[in-house]
Amino acid sequence: MTTIDEQLVKYLADAHSIEEQALAQLRSAPDAAGQPELARVFKEHLAETEEHERLVRSRLEAHDAAPSRVKDIAGKVGGFAFILFAKSQPDTPGKLVAHAHSYEALELAAYELLQRAAERAGDQDTVATARQIADQERAMRDRLAERFDLAVDAALAEKDGSRDLKEDVLKYLADAHALEAQAIQLLERGPKIAGESQLAHLFEEHLEETRVHQQRVAERLEALDGSPSRIKDAAMRLGALNWGAFFQAQPDTPGKLAGFAFAFEHLEIAGYELLKRVAQRAGDTTTAELAESIAGEERVAAGKIASTFDGAIEASLQAQGVLA
Repeated sequence: MTTIDEQLVKYLADAHSIEEQALAQLRSAPDAAGQPELARVFKEHLAETEEHERLVRSRLEAHDAAPSRVKDIAGKVGGFAFILFAKSQPDTPGKLVAHAHSYEALELAAYELLQRAAERAGDQDTVATARQIADQERAMRDRLAERFDLAVDAALAEKDGSRDLKEDVLKYLADAHALEAQAIQLLERGPKIAGESQLAHLFEEHLEETRVHQQRVAERLEALDGSPSRIKDAAMRLGALNWGAFFQAQPDTPGKLAGFAFAFEHLEIAGYELLKRVAQRAGDTTTAELAESIAGEERVAAGKIASTFDGAIEASLQAQGVLA
């Protein structure tokens, strides 16, 4: 049987690896941002993240524990891979901001869950640390959201101003269709992984909504004489299968699944916010309105997932045999 203190140390080690990944991303993000204001925001959050790493390490030491080398290395590798992916894209600033927005949501969820575990362990110092960091991650997520316009401007900056932006609208629509393909795959498997829980019911509810989203995007692509990208859709579905296998292998599946789902909703929110802005610049009001509508529904879904965090941490602790 695992004690609540032992499980809390595991959550702290997970948080430390998340910060290591964030540091790897943030050290390269300013150069990839392509826009001075975006670069400044990433640089400022790098300093905050360095402090987050120190705070989490301090809480581990207070429990006579240390960060997990394996988890930290995996986090750093993931951070480097994220930057390489963003740099490989033709719209690097947009992809960078969208994925960073999602990653901040992942960190926010991790600290919300850590706070709840610490409360059950009676560790008020860790509660305070988790709350402090969560507030800063939330603020960074919101700062990035406030700069979606800058991200689109930077992504389109090198294009000839007279060029027809319809091609860009089609690319962003194809990206949205691929995201929905991954979402459907995750949501189809999610209830089985989550078990009988509020989160499982939310997944079932949002699955139907997500199928409608994908259909609406497909119809808009067809109206513009475009089509979904089979390669992108297949790659995203494969990614969903890999994530499903990862969650099934975790001993604290409910918490990790809730946190990831919350972050994925924010990736979709960012994707549709960027699509809306590209469509607006192209004078395509129909696509802009579609993107705004779906982004709103993804925000509602993210809020519903966040409401399951209490139940998710309880289920995770029960799965570990912890008697809180």
